[in-house]
Amino acid sequence: MSPWSSPPLSETATALCTILILLVPFSVAGVALLNTGLNRSRSAAQTILASLSIVGVAAITYFVVGFAVQGFAAQPEHFFTVSGRPWGWIAAQPLFLRGIRFDGSRLSLVAWFQLVSVGLAAVIPFGAGSDRWRLGPSLTSTVLLAGWTYPLFAHWVWGGGWLEQLGTNYGLGRGFLDSGGSSCIQATGGLTALSMAWILGPRRGKYSPDGMTAAIPGHNAVIAVFGCLLALVGWLALNSAGAILFSNAEIGRAALVAINTTLCAAAAGLTTAAVTSVRLGKPDASLTANGWIGGLAASSASCAFISPAAALIVGMVAGMLVPLAVELLELRLAVDDPGGAISAHGIAGLWGVLAAGLLSSSAVDANTSRGSSSGQLLAQVIGIATLLGFVLPMTYGLNWLLNRVYPQRVAGEGEWQGMDLHELGAGAYPEFVTHREDSFQRWSKS
Repeated sequence: MSPWSSPPLSETATALCTILILLVPFSVAGVALLNTGLNRSRSAAQTILASLSIVGVAAITYFVVGFAVQGFAAQPEHFFTVSGRPWGWIAAQPLFLRGIRFDGSRLSLVAWFQLVSVGLAAVIPFGAGSDRWRLGPSLTSTVLLAGWTYPLFAHWVWGGGWLEQLGTNYGLGRGFLDSGGSSCIQATGGLTALSMAWILGPRRGKYSPDGMTAAIPGHNAVIAVFGCLLALVGWLALNSAGAILFSNAEIGRAALVAINTTLCAAAAGLTTAAVTSVRLGKPDASLTANGWIGGLAASSASCAFISPAAALIVGMVAGMLVPLAVELLELRLAVDDPGGAISAHGIAGLWGVLAAGLLSSSAVDANTSRGSSSGQLLAQVIGIATLLGFVLPMTYGLNWLLNRVYPQRVAGEGEWQGMDLHELGAGAYPEFVTHREDSFQRWSKS
């Protein structure tokens, strides 16, 4: 049994969380539109349909088995004992959400919140695999994410597991701190995106045999930017509900969470626009959209505890990291990520986790402080090391095995034809003429 316990929610807090969770799906819609807009027009319908299907599969999988793996603090779990102290590693809950009383309790709200947020984590990888990831295998991969990878790590962070226990067992600040999901949702989704980009390989025509890189622009910047605005609404709710449910933040902090989330996104988007203006001569719409999403991803970990000034710093750093990471991955490491998911969610999410430790002197106030700021930083670094050293190899290995028995990538003829026609039999824009890919490729030295 986890030593962590959470006080019951007041009626006001219950009502607020109910409203907030109802708004969380806007974050999923925003990311789905971003992925669609940054993809090619001949695969737009398949991308948006895949996003909708992934959300459905993720929700059902989490209902069946995911919550049984994740659980919640102070609920039964499997643990191991070191020096007389328990370290939780996996929950021991019944399948199909059995045993939960849906009465507005904190536990029932957490189950509902996770049923929605797991869909956000599952949609992220498709941004990196779009234009070549088959629909059926992408849904099978979602089962792995929603049924095992996501709930296992979320148990360690939010379910009373060993990362959360770093504070009580070793005095490392509050233990691993992540109010809204920079690690559980964003980094987990981003690292899964990296795994899929490796497994699928680059799109046809992205890289030439002599080392040249083709620019394949997204087909609709308007859809992508509109997705950013929808995502802001969802993130305001995601971060606020997460802070109340997992960090025991007072409902009055919802205003601080909203301010910090908005400032992070704004600072990141504007910083990316400035960086691309300097490097490319003009601001880049697609990279700026990814920078905005990166600011949202980075905001989640410490959104309820840092000052607005610190939130600006978190956003500005995220806005610089995203375009630089996109360039590094695409030009130097030959990782083809059409939606920028690895950079905007994975890299920015990891930065948000680290920022919670770096800014812990202002992030942990007198009422919530436990341990030193240096201890908090160490707890965050341990969490990042776990993501990179365990979650990334595990999700890569699981999907690599899946790819051996159920190939993930579409055949060459289907990729040339376009995912819409090949898998759906109709395009997203039947009244438009789809140009051949060689009509817009522009080669540049990597």
